[in-house]
Amino acid sequence: MLRIASELFAQKGFRATTVREIAEAAGILSGSIYHHFDSKEAIGDEVLSGFLDEVLADYRSAVSAGSDPADVLERIVRSSSHTLARHHAALTMLQNDWTYFSTQPRFAYMRKDLREIERIWMTELQRGVDSGLFREDLNVKITYRLLRDILWLPMSALQAGGFSTDQVVDSFLRLLFDGITAPDAKASAGRGKARRA
Repeated sequence: MLRIASELFAQKGFRATTVREIAEAAGILSGSIYHHFDSKEAIGDEVLSGFLDEVLADYRSAVSAGSDPADVLERIVRSSSHTLARHHAALTMLQNDWTYFSTQPRFAYMRKDLREIERIWMTELQRGVDSGLFREDLNVKITYRLLRDILWLPMSALQAGGFSTDQVVDSFLRLLFDGITAPDAKASAGRGKARRA
């Protein structure tokens, strides 16, 4: 029932979806839903809290297991990408109906969870800058927001192009850590800058 409800919420929007529609899609009477959930909000809460709990578990595990900031970020990207792919409906709900959820006391935990996700990213990015692993002119906040927005794109759109989650993740990590400039071109660009200086 949760899977059916989350897919309807993602397709139609949380507010536009009725309990009756969820029941019909599940092949049960609408009154039967209330034996399991006290409201539509309770269903949405179950979907979103389960999703965010898994994402945060991925992040916390990466922090505890990672050897350095780059390793932590790679672990976050690899594990959370699979979680995001499994929970595409919940991710779509979060993105499409954030304005509604963010104003409801029942969903107050979402702000706290998203702040923790941001804190972990920014802490690891800053650790990388401070240790000399990442470039010293890195704008940590902008970098975090760019990476988050790329990572939280619905994986289903990329998979529709015939790419697996692992292929997308590998390409993302290569872009993140190596950039798109060929090593020889980087060296040439560096020499050019030195001559201009």
